[in-house]
Amino acid sequence: MDIKDFKAGKYVKQIEYSSFLPEKISKEWIVSSPKINSLLSEANRLLGELNAFSQLIPDVDFFIKMHISKEATTSSRIEGTKTNMEEALLKEDDINPEKRDDWNEVQNYIKAINYSIDQLEKLPLSNRLLKHTHKVLLEGVRGKHKLPGEFRKSQNWLGATLKDAIYIPPHHTDVPDLMSDLEKFLNDTEFHVPHLIKIAIAHYQFETIHPFLDGNGRLGRLLITLYLVSNNILKKPALYLSDFFEKHRNYYYDNLMQVRLKNDLEQWIKFFLVGVIETSKSSIQVFKDIITLKADIENNRLLKLGSKTEKGSKLLKILFENPIITAGKIVDEMGISHSTANRLLSDFEKLEIIKEYTGFKRNRKFIFKEYFEIFNNEKR
Repeated sequence: MDIKDFKAGKYVKQIEYSSFLPEKISKEWIVSSPKINSLLSEANRLLGELNAFSQLIPDVDFFIKMHISKEATTSSRIEGTKTNMEEALLKEDDINPEKRDDWNEVQNYIKAINYSIDQLEKLPLSNRLLKHTHKVLLEGVRGKHKLPGEFRKSQNWLGATLKDAIYIPPHHTDVPDLMSDLEKFLNDTEFHVPHLIKIAIAHYQFETIHPFLDGNGRLGRLLITLYLVSNNILKKPALYLSDFFEKHRNYYYDNLMQVRLKNDLEQWIKFFLVGVIETSKSSIQVFKDIITLKADIENNRLLKLGSKTEKGSKLLKILFENPIITAGKIVDEMGISHSTANRLLSDFEKLEIIKEYTGFKRNRKFIFKEYFEIFNNEKR
């Protein structure tokens, strides 16, 4: 079927409301739109470039960890949490008690991302994996009473109340069958559907089914990355679209809704592909900036430490894993005395590699600001 002939579904009358029942999607989709095919070609090219960068950089998993922290912060922010990326990198004891609920939700999302990526080595991209990931996502946080790890057994909706809902997903009795169809579509190898078209349709369908009582937005966005990794389009989980969706939040929701209201799947796919293109460009630039920064510090600044260059190199590696550091962490990680750790911190401050940001005399925290800002750059 050509995607221009897509029929999204129909509204089904329930007792006091009408819910939306989407059409099943597990079929062969043809793309005849020249605009979409042009965007698809550019998106595939940039994903290939991003994939190459992610395999060339030493210690890339350190940088992926930062990507994941940013994704968790941004994706959770779409859902209303207010933890920033700097806070996400801190320990719970360092978080204001009033902010700990939000912080815990972000930490759960980081755990859920890491868990699901690891599980792809043992499990296919399946409903089983999504349920397990959902359980990690909601464990011990505000959604812990909303059936973690299970498809919903009641009606949900988008809006303040059911009566004024913007959108009412399918009745819960339809969810297992619809999710089975989605799982089949994600893993099908007989239909020749380009990967990015497939995951664009799958993300729309997941958000339309809204299979869980809570966490659908975060899990639906994570589904995109899981698909790319599970199909070896990306060897490392280096692409996350939440930042693009958050910056264009109204268009994101509007384009999803226009599929349901007007069957306009083409516009959603165009928006999705633009998101892949822009995010790939941004992620490639992040890797380029890291390479430049690393070379500058190693070839210029660290050499000024003289006999302490080796210790400086070890500290730099720690900073690339987490750009917020304390003397205590250096003592633990490097097995050196507090006085040596403090002298090393002082040296790094003079070299303008780190900056103390608490203003305290004790329990001081330092940030590797140039590196942190590569990921936290709002202009990307």
